Amino acid sequence: MPDPDVVIAIDRATVTRDRTNLIHDVSWQVELDERWVVLGPNGAGKTTLLNLAAARMYPSKGTVHVLGEKLGRTNIAELRTRLGVTTAALAIPAEETAHNAVLTASWAVVGRFRERYDKIDESRAAALLDQFGVGALAHRSYGTLSEGERKRVQIARALMTDPELLLLDEPAAGLDLGAREDLVRRLATLAADPDAPAIVLVTHHVEEIPPGFTHALLMRDGGVVAQGLIGETITGDNLSKTFDLPLRVSTMDGRFSAVGTA
Repeated sequence: MPDPDVVIAIDRATVTRDRTNLIHDVSWQVELDERWVVLGPNGAGKTTLLNLAAARMYPSKGTVHVLGEKLGRTNIAELRTRLGVTTAALAIPAEETAHNAVLTASWAVVGRFRERYDKIDESRAAALLDQFGVGALAHRSYGTLSEGERKRVQIARALMTDPELLLLDEPAAGLDLGAREDLVRRLATLAADPDAPAIVLVTHHVEEIPPGFTHALLMRDGGVVAQGLIGETITGDNLSKTFDLPLRVSTMDGRFSAVGTA
């Protein structure tokens, strides 16, 4: 029987499209109390790996288990209700209010129509918006929000169904310094919550890793460069291999930074 503590189990997975391997021979395991960052340059295979974990893609070779269910042998629609996912591909209607953008996750739809919601759902949506600092914007239309505000609404939406696994695809992409730091701080608070789900965050930048994240997976050219405990994995040597550039890593107050070396 699958280990109930393992939320993602990927064994020697390869994803091939148009005769090109997007990822190749990747093995990776995430347990329920872990917070992972997946780091690498453009084209490394990070989003492909996240799509496997989100049950939005099947491996060409190898096996993928998510929340104990094997892809290809389970009800995908049912499995997805147990996942919280943020991605730029989610098309929330511009006219939708921030409150409804979160609330409609209860029905796994975007755009409120004729669905009925209980008071407990309304209250949870409001509480999640408050948790991510956008409660005052609940009745603003999504299209009028800043990029940073939208990202926080998206994360609140991903948490609406109390998922067992939270997958964040580049949540800080495109944010200015202030918005990025606000988001990192809120994600650090979430990571420290023992009742929060297992979390996987995809990023290009070590500066976007919130304090409290426990593990890291580094990728390049569709393969794994290194993985394991975050302090042992995010090193100058490993990052240099990942980005094909001499890099020096430093940490301060639980935050990472990297700079090139001469």
